[in-house]
Amino acid sequence: MQRLASAGARAIVDMSYARHFLDFQGSAIPRVMQKLVVTRLSPNFREAVTLLRDCPVPLPGDGDLLVRNRFVGINASDINYSAGRYDPSVKPPFDIGFEGLGEVVALGLSASARYTVGQTVAYLSPGSFAEYTVVPARAAFPVPSLKPQYLTLLVSGTTAYLSLQEMGGLSEGKKVLVTAAAGGTGQFAVQLSKRAKCHVIGTCSSAEKSAFLKSLGCDRPINYKAEPVGSVLKSEYPEGVDVVYESVGGAMFDLAVDALATKGRLIIIGFISGYQSPSGLSPVNAGTLPAKLLKKSASIHGFFLNHYLSKYQGAMERLLELFEGGELVCQVDGGDLSPEGRFTGLDSTFRAVDYMYMGKNAGKIVVELPHPVSSKL
Repeated sequence: MQRLASAGARAIVDMSYARHFLDFQGSAIPRVMQKLVVTRLSPNFREAVTLLRDCPVPLPGDGDLLVRNRFVGINASDINYSAGRYDPSVKPPFDIGFEGLGEVVALGLSASARYTVGQTVAYLSPGSFAEYTVVPARAAFPVPSLKPQYLTLLVSGTTAYLSLQEMGGLSEGKKVLVTAAAGGTGQFAVQLSKRAKCHVIGTCSSAEKSAFLKSLGCDRPINYKAEPVGSVLKSEYPEGVDVVYESVGGAMFDLAVDALATKGRLIIIGFISGYQSPSGLSPVNAGTLPAKLLKKSASIHGFFLNHYLSKYQGAMERLLELFEGGELVCQVDGGDLSPEGRFTGLDSTFRAVDYMYMGKNAGKIVVELPHPVSSKL
């Protein structure tokens, strides 16, 4: 037996699947669900991940929430996770997905001190690529509605906020270069740098993305398919840039190092250009790196969100405040321009990952998980 609060009341519910418990609409939570599971380690998401259709719906522990997911977020690092790069000791099968947005449909008694059935929450917790996810209450954040924009803050927004706060040293007039600037995280790096009154340069891959960056306040979008990034930086910023916010790797990393000003800082939050390779890395000209840094008294910083979780709560609260106040754009890309249409249903997650690696997205990619209305008991 385990204590659960459901349908607005606290109750003791038989933990076997011989009985249903009720969600906030008074309809039975199903016994089975769909979810994505890593069944083979590979950076090829389609090879690594399997859609399972008849998985038992998990039940929350005392300090947990059971969330019915309505939107889940796609991250470049999903394929690092499916390749087993974050924790080589974990063996398949294992659940995948980092972030979700949905409704609390059941919860443990301890969790009911802070949350209620029917509440909308966003969360950062493993296993979000599923119709239902058990989430520790401490990993969830109450949000006013099911707007997918809230999902953009969980990984992308907090990564930009904390990395720039901890390592950027931003101040008025500094020049900031953001690579992959129209992506899920880049959009926040642009906006937060502008809030610090910096001059912002952003790389992107299309005229449409350039227009999007201009709408965010980016001073100099560079469509690298139309203009060579290195040439633009040399001609327009001969003294270099003070901060580079880098997530591409490979040749773009080399350009970024060369573009650093005296005492410049380069912040690495990823290197997506290499994630699909067996090693996860694209080659860089590292042989001359020490001399280049020394010559400019420049520095390189790596940032991994998991190392800053002690400051995560404060970052989320500030970002939510900015968004609710209309001071932050949280662009989502639900696949409207994808050849096969919107990303709807768990099976569309595969398309969404492909879409990201083709460089098609503007903003954060989200997958919608619609749920049919269950019959009343």
